[in-house]
Amino acid sequence: LLPAVCFLLFLLLLLLQMFYKFTSYLTPGTIYYCDLSQPTLEPKMHLETEVKGVKQSDFEVKQIFYESYDRTRIPMFIVHRKGITLDGSNPVLLYGYGGFNIALEPGFSLSRLLFIQHLGGVLAVANLRGGGEYGETWHKGGMLAKKQNVFDDFHSAAEYLIANKYTNSKKLAIQGGSNGGLLVGACVNQKPYLYGCGIAQVGVMDMLRFHKFTIGHAWCSDYGCSDKEEEFHWLVRYSPLHTIRKPLIAGVQFPSMILFTGDHDDRVVPLHSLKYIATLQQELKDHPDQTNPLLIRVHVKEGHGRGKPTAKILEESAEMYSFIASSLGTEWRSD
Repeated sequence: LLPAVCFLLFLLLLLLQMFYKFTSYLTPGTIYYCDLSQPTLEPKMHLETEVKGVKQSDFEVKQIFYESYDRTRIPMFIVHRKGITLDGSNPVLLYGYGGFNIALEPGFSLSRLLFIQHLGGVLAVANLRGGGEYGETWHKGGMLAKKQNVFDDFHSAAEYLIANKYTNSKKLAIQGGSNGGLLVGACVNQKPYLYGCGIAQVGVMDMLRFHKFTIGHAWCSDYGCSDKEEEFHWLVRYSPLHTIRKPLIAGVQFPSMILFTGDHDDRVVPLHSLKYIATLQQELKDHPDQTNPLLIRVHVKEGHGRGKPTAKILEESAEMYSFIASSLGTEWRSD
């Protein structure tokens, strides 16, 4: 009987206390403790993670709302050093996803803060339709026949950042992975003049055949399927692989592009990135205005991203931010 009583008392003690963790774009993680047995609940800091060389007080985070092409208000977080000059010359990294009911919530990334602190950058995270930020209605607003809304939301985010003097098109990099890689490919194809650099990580680039490989058939719920005539016409209009066109306006070229894929990716198989970059290079090889690089990085013995060892994460981050810095013409500063 005594062991049972002790166990029940232990469970009661657990039920009367709570731990929770807070994280944000500037906070790597703070764990709070709250004693639920007290009449007044007063959370107390239990454990705080600190990063040497990074001071939260040096940075500023804001959430703004901008209008997409159909007047829908889209939220976007913007992170930068305090006191930056809005003169249209700042290097900006715009990130998006916009699919599968996944919400982009604030989270800490040391590599992003280093981009802001040491490369003078601005981070913008757009909460596009297709995600889960505002429930199923928001999700449905960016899927199937309405997928173009996602790309329009992203274009509009870029145009907001330019109009409000955060940057200019030559200083604007866009990034996305998986469904976000599709986003980057589609947006670069549709408006190459709007962006200075594109980073597409393990992107879905062939929208007419994605369902024929590994788990691709499961994505038909968000994209549709080219085996159905009506849905084929949705997909072929924005499929990155099938909408690469040589710019017809003099002086316009594709932005600097780098694609990342893993040779063992069994979710978004490497053929998506390989076919896209091959077609891009073939289409633009004789274009006199195309001087920006069009590259691919194939990581060996690597998959879709989950479970990546720390050394691989550091390697890819170094490659990506070096490419961004080179493409946008920004240099490392130690302050």
